[in-house]
Amino acid sequence: MEHVSFKQMKDGTAEEFIFLRKLENEFCTRTASRLIEELIRQKTETLEGYRITRYEHAVQSATRAMRDGADDDWIVATLLHDIADGIAPRNHDRAAAEILRPFVREDVCWVIEHHALFQTFYYGEHLGWDKYAREAYKDHPWYQLTVDFCENWDQSSFDENYPSEPLETFIPIVERVFNREPYWFQNKN
Repeated sequence: MEHVSFKQMKDGTAEEFIFLRKLENEFCTRTASRLIEELIRQKTETLEGYRITRYEHAVQSATRAMRDGADDDWIVATLLHDIADGIAPRNHDRAAAEILRPFVREDVCWVIEHHALFQTFYYGEHLGWDKYAREAYKDHPWYQLTVDFCENWDQSSFDENYPSEPLETFIPIVERVFNREPYWFQNKN
């Protein structure tokens, strides 16, 4: 079979959906590569006005996480925390979290999902926003993780002179994380 015959999903056969599932599984094995390609694309595309590109920010953030002894989930999440900035600038945090969700722990995903709000602590007052908006989550168990992520790895990673690791350092880690069984399958009997 080269392609399905149906024009509406409700008309598909079991054979067609099994065929599509096989192709989808093959496509999923290349997720890490597509994410790395997106990072590389961000070498030349960036938000104007910053001293470094999105790519450099990503690599610098991940380098800081790695040098702090973070595990694979944190390193990959830090590398990719702004991966959706170019296509979803108003909700890049939630979009990045959804990309990561099957493959990183829940606490790491929550941090990525909320990091943009937590980052406003550093600049919100200059724009007339509530710099303490993150306090709405002060009783959340992952509040401090998010504060620490922003302080140590995100807001501090806009330095064009920081000696970051090359992207090649992170590629095997990204591949390891995105090629393992998604978390929701790992915990099923």
